[in-house]
Amino acid sequence: MPWTGSQSSGFLSPWLEDDSARETLQEWSEVAETDLVLHGTQSDEDTIRDTALAQPLIVAASLLSARALGLTPGHTTEAVDTDQLLFAGHSVGEVPAAALAGVLSADQALRLIRVREQAWRRRPPRRRPPWRRCSAASWTRVRESIEAHGLTAANANGPGQIVAAGTADRIAALEAEPPARARVIPLKVAGAFHTQHMAPAQETLAAAVADFSVQDPMARLLSNRDGQAVASGGEVLDRLVEQVTRPVRWDLCMESMKAAGVTGVLELLPGGTLTGLAKRGLKGVAALAVKSPDDLDAARTFVADHA
Repeated sequence: MPWTGSQSSGFLSPWLEDDSARETLQEWSEVAETDLVLHGTQSDEDTIRDTALAQPLIVAASLLSARALGLTPGHTTEAVDTDQLLFAGHSVGEVPAAALAGVLSADQALRLIRVREQAWRRRPPRRRPPWRRCSAASWTRVRESIEAHGLTAANANGPGQIVAAGTADRIAALEAEPPARARVIPLKVAGAFHTQHMAPAQETLAAAVADFSVQDPMARLLSNRDGQAVASGGEVLDRLVEQVTRPVRWDLCMESMKAAGVTGVLELLPGGTLTGLAKRGLKGVAALAVKSPDDLDAARTFVADHA
């Protein structure tokens, strides 16, 4: 599943030419307390990159494209063997992944993400720590440098890409003294997710989902925490809550995909970023991103060929 930043202005417009898809998105807008139709079709790119809009848009877009492909919890097209499917999502993408694996309903996924982003918005803007991406160096060496500067290695995205998060002064120190053979690149990210800066948001989220009734996954579902498959729905929900303050180990998710013999990676709407990571971290594995309805036929063939 995609990550924050994959969406672009008007990216849902062609999908909503289908009346059923538009009606579904209108229903989800009420659950998310966000006008997903408006922001998915008319809002400019700067507006929808705001975490308050980006997160519900990404969850809704992923689920909408999955429905168009016939990939819904407990039901797939006749050509697809559910046992051969493996679901995984990066950061916010882990929420729709859990829904598609049958752990959460679509409404629960949107409720969870609504609370997550609202909890972030209640934090004072002055406390927002910046993020920086360190490129072209090993995980161990870069992590040691990040931690030495009092920062958090918030994302390990695969070969050559680690994201650091922390306060402005410590980020500045890292930029002044970067790890050997690494570049430090600023990221346009609105929240310090996956660090202890988000502890209050985690507490709010845990309270909000305490009444959720969840199911065990109907297919293999990988966790961002350690890249391992999780078999209990209750544990999946716990991990989704704790993910707010824990690093995203997408590198380990890709290692598990490799070990499982995955032959194809399909990235749902809004696709593009994770297929790029897969090309570097899963060499030889086919990858396809769903970006528009024009990609659906190719995506159906892709799923059937690899599942």
